[in-house]
Amino acid sequence: MRQIFLDTETTGLSPDSGDRIIEIGCVEMLNRRLSGRNLHFYLNPERRSHEDAIKIHGLTDEFLADKPLFASVADELLEFVDGAEIIIHNASFDVGFLNEELRRLGRPKFSGFVRQITDSLFMAREMFPGKANSLDALCRRLEVDNSNRSLHGALLDAGLLAEVYIRLTRGQNSLVIDASETSAAQAAADAVDFSLLALKVVFASEAESAAHAVVLAEIDKASGGKLVWRQTAPVAEFGAVRGTPQARRTLGIRAVSSGVEHNIHTVGVGGSKPSPPTIDTPHLQRFAEPPPRSFILWMKLHRTGSFPEF
Repeated sequence: MRQIFLDTETTGLSPDSGDRIIEIGCVEMLNRRLSGRNLHFYLNPERRSHEDAIKIHGLTDEFLADKPLFASVADELLEFVDGAEIIIHNASFDVGFLNEELRRLGRPKFSGFVRQITDSLFMAREMFPGKANSLDALCRRLEVDNSNRSLHGALLDAGLLAEVYIRLTRGQNSLVIDASETSAAQAAADAVDFSLLALKVVFASEAESAAHAVVLAEIDKASGGKLVWRQTAPVAEFGAVRGTPQARRTLGIRAVSSGVEHNIHTVGVGGSKPSPPTIDTPHLQRFAEPPPRSFILWMKLHRTGSFPEF
């Protein structure tokens, strides 16, 4: 896939009013890699540039006076872009100027020489609606270094646009080519065996346990002796999770060391009714006093035959 990022600088804003192209920059990309092949021209517009335009690109009439005319570079430009996808930021602006330059030479419109024209400004507006989507704004948002862009320049801007485009399309994060890069198969990461992962539980210190006991006493007093923190009978059977496929459950555990809530439960699969809770497993000892520090754990065991160690 051959793509060319193109930018122009002009004497003003309107080709219909006689404004002309004064600079063209093209950067070639092959299969989403910069080829190192670029095309760049400064052009004599045969007219003066608007003062506001000079403030943007810095190309004075004196600098452009000895540069070639568009007519002398037209064939080289059209040969370079022939059959490629052309990517331009705010394409209607640049293409309008190119069409007018070609019309002056009696040539067909620019789109007739290329495979297609893609407007990266339209892409950015689709991706970031309601936000600023100038080239500078996109460089900041996508973390593309544009620190050298004190003035607009066609070749510089075309290169920045190439980096922005890659990040917009999310194919890769950088255009840097690593000569030692491996094939996709070699670079593929091995599957992670989650059964080897262990959940670390940090238990409360003596001071925290003492403070916790005070909180429990206050809650028990305020509730009229209805504290359920130390009641273990209602909790669900961990062993059920290790049983037959029909007995496997989605297990949720939540423990809050403030003493407000300590709840362990099972949910039946496919609407089935959970098994009656019983206590027959040492795993429950992990939740005995003193309690763990405040944490929330939600574990889903899908199609497993054992409960993971903490």
